[in-house]
Amino acid sequence: MSLLLIALLWLVWTGGTVWRVYKQARYYQIEEYKSGRYARWLLRERSRWLPMHTLAAVGLAVIFSLLGDSVPSDFSALPYTAAIIGAVLAVRPPREAPVKKAFNATDRAKRLLAAAWVLVALAAFGAFALLQAQAFTSDRANAIAHLLGGLGVFLLAPLWLVLGNAVMTPVEAMLRRRFVQKAKGVLKTINPKIIGITGSYGKTTTKHFLRDILNGRYKTYATPKSYNTMMGICLAINTDLADDYSVEYFISEMGAYIPGEIARICELTPPDISIVVEVGPQHLERFGSLENVAIAKYEIIKNLRPDGLGVFNWDNLYVRAMHDKGYPAKRIAVSKTVDPASISDGVPRFVATDIVLTVTGLTFTVHDTQTGASVPFVTPLVGEHNVTNLLLATAVAVHEGMTLEAVAQRVSRLQPAESRLVRQHDERGVLIINDAYSANPVGAKSALEVLGLYQSGRRVLITPGMIELGELHDQENHRLGVLAAQVATDIVLVGAKQTAPIQAGVRSTGFPVDRLHIFDHTQDALAWYRANLTRGDTVLLLNDLPDTYTN
Repeated sequence: MSLLLIALLWLVWTGGTVWRVYKQARYYQIEEYKSGRYARWLLRERSRWLPMHTLAAVGLAVIFSLLGDSVPSDFSALPYTAAIIGAVLAVRPPREAPVKKAFNATDRAKRLLAAAWVLVALAAFGAFALLQAQAFTSDRANAIAHLLGGLGVFLLAPLWLVLGNAVMTPVEAMLRRRFVQKAKGVLKTINPKIIGITGSYGKTTTKHFLRDILNGRYKTYATPKSYNTMMGICLAINTDLADDYSVEYFISEMGAYIPGEIARICELTPPDISIVVEVGPQHLERFGSLENVAIAKYEIIKNLRPDGLGVFNWDNLYVRAMHDKGYPAKRIAVSKTVDPASISDGVPRFVATDIVLTVTGLTFTVHDTQTGASVPFVTPLVGEHNVTNLLLATAVAVHEGMTLEAVAQRVSRLQPAESRLVRQHDERGVLIINDAYSANPVGAKSALEVLGLYQSGRRVLITPGMIELGELHDQENHRLGVLAAQVATDIVLVGAKQTAPIQAGVRSTGFPVDRLHIFDHTQDALAWYRANLTRGDTVLLLNDLPDTYTN
């Protein structure tokens, strides 16, 4: 009987550990299967690696098991029964907050889980066998030992996940090599002209603008959404480009989280034209300094052929320094701050002046300082930062044979990329400005300027703040709070701890405290807006944190 009960106890622990590994895999996936990043997230909050309800359940089970002296001696099942009940309560998952990014059961994720689950089974069987070999003096000691052994296997669920990833690393490396070689073969066969885009922010928006402008004359394909990693770009190529010989231009967005990453992407998609949008504090905690960010972004220029074209945002000092290095020979710089009348050497070449931002969109004049041409641009896009994105796209399009007038015509019909200052009314007539994809200091300032254009009704900012800014996190979020207080009538923050610097910035301005609202979850903030706003009010949704920042 005792062996059967012990087996049942281990079945509970093993099943619970398997489920916990599965739930942890979502966070591991969000952290891009990087064990170091996952470990930092895990250790940041005690509850993530040591759930108190689990310890409480095991503690109660131990206490009940020790009550053996108060029951008949032939009732030996009591400690095992208490241990089983304690294990059931211990592995019961806590109630979860609404999930923003669900687990994506990709082939890689399935292989990872399979390996981790095998390790769980081996660890559970090994612990069971080891404990069975011990000569315990009583059923109580035997039950408690197996209870604590199962607890150890359960608490080590994150370790089984990390070890499973390590076991699968050689397999994944082989599969990645095959996937990359297939993508290289597709590009070699189709042979499109390749345009690479990188930047701390703005690269996805610039990519979409350039794609839509070039499609006015050429068949152009751009990596979808924010596919900007090696595997994401390979997936786009192997899925969408294979056998499509009509594609003339391929736009490859290149992201960087570690040095050398853009260089490796350039090996896959060697650019004929490279664009550097911005260098800023986004992902600063991964690089350590803005100088390191600039070095990583410059890889897209270093990997250009000598006869390639480099396109630079002159208004960003780090990007301007890249331009001034003199490589490649053909370089175009753009600016929205320089007076074209002061330019004598054609640098920067494309300059925007007379920028006007209204609720209906942007108007500005683009000057080609090399040819002397000037053309007015009118677009339904909002956000002054988009002027830079449009200038970069314009520079490439003109270089590739489109006239400035033709570009202006395409720009007049552009629409914003998904969740990037997208405006729409809800069913009650409340205007929602959706800028929830991400947030950075430049884009946040621009988004607040857009919110400030709406003078009728309440102007509400809903945000969890900006992330991955490293040592600049507090400073930039404090500044965000100050700017928000100057524009918004109501400020709704998500996450008391995460938004502490924003709160400090808001309060430093004397903003009415009854107009500052703090909630634990995004769903609560959205419920507040639905309950309090009416037709004529405007809401800016600025950023949406991944689950690893909200749990």
